[in-house]
Amino acid sequence: MKTKLLAGAMALALIGCSQQKADDAITEASAEAAASDAATPDIGLSAAPGVAFDYSYAFRLADDRIAKVQEEHAAACEALGTQRCRIIDVRYQLSDEKLVEAQTQFKLEPGIARKFGAGAIASVERAEGVLADASVAGEDIGSDIVASQQRSAGSEAEIGRLEGRLKAGGLDKRERAELLAQIAALRGQIGDERQGRRSGEARIAWTSVAFNYVSDGGLPGIGHENPFASAGETLMRSGSTALSFTLTLGAAILPWAILFALALAFWRSRFMRAVRQQMPTEATAKEGPVPPAG
Repeated sequence: MKTKLLAGAMALALIGCSQQKADDAITEASAEAAASDAATPDIGLSAAPGVAFDYSYAFRLADDRIAKVQEEHAAACEALGTQRCRIIDVRYQLSDEKLVEAQTQFKLEPGIARKFGAGAIASVERAEGVLADASVAGEDIGSDIVASQQRSAGSEAEIGRLEGRLKAGGLDKRERAELLAQIAALRGQIGDERQGRRSGEARIAWTSVAFNYVSDGGLPGIGHENPFASAGETLMRSGSTALSFTLTLGAAILPWAILFALALAFWRSRFMRAVRQQMPTEATAKEGPVPPAG
């Protein structure tokens, strides 16, 4: 009996753990979906055929977490395989102000680009970061391809007409050379159009996604900003501004102050010399005239 009760309790515990894991997974998936909905509009590929999209995200988080989150995003791309996701550029830089700036650029299968961005947002939020900016830019490559095909068809028709004139004969050497030159130019245009269409098709086949990481200037555990660092930066900036103002003002006033001091010294020396010259004259006047001798 006790054995049966113990087995039942263990089974209930296992069921509870399984249910908790399932609830956690659902919660995480909901968080990713919410982050995705808040970041970019839900645009189905069928609603925009022939449009090449470029996704751009800007994440703000603590300096010491940027590298780790960047590695997580790169690992998520690698897990998809090179047929669905490719890393084309990785950059990590420490600025002169000791702030981190980083970027990772991807080429993704169009159908998973938005979901990939949603997963990236969720990983940033788990690292106590925030999504600072998100944008989706589209270019109507499909219309350009159709227009290119129409131009090529027109060139092919013109080549056919010119070749018909060549076959008809009755042309002198100059006319024949001109027709051949026109045909060669048209064939060159067709080749350029074909190359342009291939480039456009490649743009549609891959979606560009860029993740930009910027420092929030904060420390872990003190929100997303460090008030002490902000206060210190403000104090240093204020002190630097005051010192710069003082030096600029001193540089502007100092030459005039020196000139004024020199003029004052010159005037004082002249004044003192005049006073010294005047003093013997006044003393003689007070003593009166000198009586004649005898």
